[in-house]
Amino acid sequence: MAQRLHLVFGGELVSPEKNVFRDVKDIHIVGMFPDYETAYLAWKAEAQRTVDNAHMRYFIAHIHRLREAGLEGSPTIEMGA
Repeated sequence: MAQRLHLVFGGELVSPEKNVFRDVKDIHIVGMFPDYETAYLAWKAEAQRTVDNAHMRYFIAHIHRLREAGLEGSPTIEMGA
């Protein structure tokens, strides 16, 4: 079975309505996780830690989808990459 890597990261956004970081140099890399469940737990902990700041957002990136980009019918190809 293929390894399903997930990256959890976040930072302060320019506006709560947009997913544009205020300063890319200040992005907080929480870590890389081997499955969605552990990535979700890390995401949830950071989101709860920063809940009082409406401009802070954390995300889970599905790194395994980028690795599969060359495969026919991969989610990345379907997104138009």
